[in-house]
Amino acid sequence: MTPDVNNTDSASNIVRARGLTKRYGTTLALDHVDLDIPAGRIVGLIGPNGAGKTTALKAILGLAEFDGELSVLGLDPRHQRTALMQQVCFIADVAVLPRWLRVGDAVDFVGGVHPRFSRDKCLAFLARTKIKSTQCVRELSKGMIVQLHLALVMAIDAKLLVLDEPTLGLDILYRKEFYASLLNDYFDEQKTILVTTHQVEEIEHILTDLIFIRDGKLILNASMEDIGERYAEVMVAPDKADAARALKPLSERQVFGKSIFLFDGVDHAQLASLGELHKPSIADLFVATMKGTYA
Repeated sequence: MTPDVNNTDSASNIVRARGLTKRYGTTLALDHVDLDIPAGRIVGLIGPNGAGKTTALKAILGLAEFDGELSVLGLDPRHQRTALMQQVCFIADVAVLPRWLRVGDAVDFVGGVHPRFSRDKCLAFLARTKIKSTQCVRELSKGMIVQLHLALVMAIDAKLLVLDEPTLGLDILYRKEFYASLLNDYFDEQKTILVTTHQVEEIEHILTDLIFIRDGKLILNASMEDIGERYAEVMVAPDKADAARALKPLSERQVFGKSIFLFDGVDHAQLASLGELHKPSIADLFVATMKGTYA
């Protein structure tokens, strides 16, 4: 049974926010956000630049002051950050390791600062790569640095993993390897992953929940199952285009002489009579709901 993403039982939620607000001068970066993230979910937080994604992550990690209520793993990030970070991992960019650092020293350092780090698990991950403990980071390719960073992170038994554009600048092979490793070697029902990225098509297959944020407000917050039931795309021949427009689609685009309409909350059986029915991709849904944002 899929957990209810709107469950308000604070005991079952990894993250619980009520009226979460953050201002930078006159700019409202987070606008009274209510949010519940249960355990065992992989949540995509998607939005345009300046939408409030990074501000939300900073609040969750105790890196920014805020107004309103916020509980992460039952702790207040503002006042209990030390205890919180013993159960949380954060990756902002896989290329942040100092270039002079030796691989073995990196393993020793993380083992010395994080109480939930397993040295044996880390070394087992590294044994599946070509990385040697005597190498410096500057001797590694960017792909190998990804593997090292993953080995360090996945060896930490964290209850919450926060990823902010973790594969930025990597080629497609290493991006796919990154997410495959997370899914196959790290994630389980006791862990929760919160990820932001602009490469939404690459994480679509691993997400259990999707959040769209714009101008500091959540404009979509639903499980992938609910999104599949709520939204639909229909490829419509020209003679039925007017009938489709009468149902007030979110968006319309042209492909090979036919119109593709995206609908929200319209009965799928009714839509099927108009043409070929499809589940919209996250990218298409994002473009439709962010209409006007990039004007």
